[in-house]
Amino acid sequence: MLVWRTPADIPSDFEGSVVTVGVFDGVHKGHRAVINEAVVEARLLGVPSVVLTFDPHPATVHNPDRTVPLVISVEDRLRRLEALDVDIVYVQHYTRVYSQATAEEFILDQLVGELKAKSIVVGEDARFGRDNSGDCDFLMDMADKHGFTATVVSDLEDDASGRRWSSTWLREVLDRGDVKAATKVLGRLHRLRGTVVHGHKRGRELGFPTANLQASSAGVVPKDGVYAGWLVRDVPGTSAVENLPAAISIGTNPQFDGKGRTVEAHVLGRADLDLYGEDIAIDLVAYLRPMVSFDRVETLLEQMDEDLRQSALALGVPVSGRVDPTQVTAGLQAEEFNL
Repeated sequence: MLVWRTPADIPSDFEGSVVTVGVFDGVHKGHRAVINEAVVEARLLGVPSVVLTFDPHPATVHNPDRTVPLVISVEDRLRRLEALDVDIVYVQHYTRVYSQATAEEFILDQLVGELKAKSIVVGEDARFGRDNSGDCDFLMDMADKHGFTATVVSDLEDDASGRRWSSTWLREVLDRGDVKAATKVLGRLHRLRGTVVHGHKRGRELGFPTANLQASSAGVVPKDGVYAGWLVRDVPGTSAVENLPAAISIGTNPQFDGKGRTVEAHVLGRADLDLYGEDIAIDLVAYLRPMVSFDRVETLLEQMDEDLRQSALALGVPVSGRVDPTQVTAGLQAEEFNL
């Protein structure tokens, strides 16, 4: 899959494409229906499929005081689009200046002009151009006037609730900590991503060494609590990917009067991992319990042992207890990461 970011990336002999447009943050079920239609049409016409997406999120540009955290990183968005057999992704740098193009200018100058769209595929809620003035009816009128085709893909709805799949719905269920519902909306596990950073060593000393991410940069983080999931990492020096079973704590660590919100993943049964500085992902499978503080450290340890057991059961892996702190190898050759 090719990734373009400026008009200069488009070959001078580029002759035609089928284009679909959207932020596609999360690449959820509704997004995939639109993208799949574009891919199918492109194959029938014998031209590349192009996804025009935006970075940063337009809502953040228009409302800088209310930054919208991405459901997944742009890197993961590209990976998801490649898995859908998209040929080309154009990542448009979104600015206020760019947003001032009229709906007609956006269609004729960028989609038909630069991207040579023979067909444009959108979802029925698509809006484009200055002040979101362009809609599907406008697109159809433009297609009739200028000789390209347009396809509007109807919203997909959940059979049980009748609600359409959307990023709004996804954010709602994550706010409730309902990662199983998030999996339903996405059609896959909800993923957090970030670089493993320093902590306070408490988890290591208690037998629960953790890989720590700053919640503010990890993506759309669900409500505070303990979760079961998978720590996903690229194996250094190879093309292999590891999926490691983990118990995951999200919150401010009230037991020790924590302040900053973090995402902390303990890989079950492993004392030999040194992940500090690595870019990792965490895929959330199940919510286990709320974040609480305990009167005694012994009670905390008992609860954490139960968290390990419940995590193993949720993930379908053997139950592992806490590790021997003296066997933790993180930081022996580099700065250590710890809770």
